[in-house]
Amino acid sequence: MHRYLDDQIQADLARKLVVVTGPRQVGKTTLARQLMAGLEPAQYLNWDVAADRAVLQRQSWLPRSRLLVMDEIHKMPDWKAWLKGVVDGRAPQQALLVTGSARMETFRQSGESLAGRYFAYRLHPISVREWCEQQQAQPEDALDHLLARGGFPEPCLADDAVQADRWRQQYITDLVREDVLEFSRVQEIGTMRLFVDLLRERVGSPLSLASIARDLAVSPTTLKRYLDILQALFIVFTVQPWHHNIARAILQSPKVYFYDIGLVRGGEGVRLENAVAAMLLKQVQFQADALGQACGLHYVRTKDGAEVDFALSRDGTLTYLVECKLSDDQPHPALRRFAGEFPAAQAVQLVRHLRQEQDVKGLRITAAAPWLAGLAA
Repeated sequence: MHRYLDDQIQADLARKLVVVTGPRQVGKTTLARQLMAGLEPAQYLNWDVAADRAVLQRQSWLPRSRLLVMDEIHKMPDWKAWLKGVVDGRAPQQALLVTGSARMETFRQSGESLAGRYFAYRLHPISVREWCEQQQAQPEDALDHLLARGGFPEPCLADDAVQADRWRQQYITDLVREDVLEFSRVQEIGTMRLFVDLLRERVGSPLSLASIARDLAVSPTTLKRYLDILQALFIVFTVQPWHHNIARAILQSPKVYFYDIGLVRGGEGVRLENAVAAMLLKQVQFQADALGQACGLHYVRTKDGAEVDFALSRDGTLTYLVECKLSDDQPHPALRRFAGEFPAAQAVQLVRHLRQEQDVKGLRITAAAPWLAGLAA
């Protein structure tokens, strides 16, 4: 399956090392193997495979390889210093692609800086735009499919919903049991699993770690570490409130969403909000990674409780205000309020089931699926 980053990565491989991170089973290995097919001879080495690990440690890969793919090398001690040496000493005309299922910038290890030597990309699950392009589907049908299956390639392309459900059950079990163990202790796995289950029921709400900590009988500091681990492994992502003072924004409660829409527990409205959050995050990170734009995803909330689901920014200025609704086509009061306070931002109310589009004093009420299909990624 052709992915939205294929062309950009292929072009950048001719210039620098390319690093691709993203959730486990989001399609990084498939993307790498498709690139290898066009750059033969090529070689794929995975740190988790003993034989490949020995080749990596000895640096005994084929010097004639036009493309060398190294997977999960962030698990290697002092991987940054090691990789800097590989980049500086690689054979002429040899392209290097590094992939991993953890954020390499989060759990920093000692070593030399790779500054100026690489381009970084974050690969996301399939969006409405991608599904429409790949399957020649209509936006409404694409959104229906993604809300039911999620955007990870295997369940998304599965023959039936049963196979998708079986994949998801095994996926979350393996993530908590194996991947989380890299950054946590064995005795914490049970609590971590409970924490994930509680987060699945709190999607879209401002997160109170103190409240959850009381429920789980652990400290808020411990839960903050758990949340950092879940973000580092691309299981969840947080959306911070918009504020010109970034420090104040970080201190306020974030909202948590899942990369896999299928993990959300809640009604259609909550699943829609998570789907929109995931696709907006994909949009802003594509703009940052592929286009070099300083973009961000936030939400807007005041002390009196007025809230808009999402806000997009660029260069420190709000560009979009986005509210999600299942069928309510009446202008959302908070969206109208903030549209007046941020006149430079486009105010959009996305409605899943909409009979008629409207424009009410600059506030656009539009169908969710076609709008999402119009995003850049």
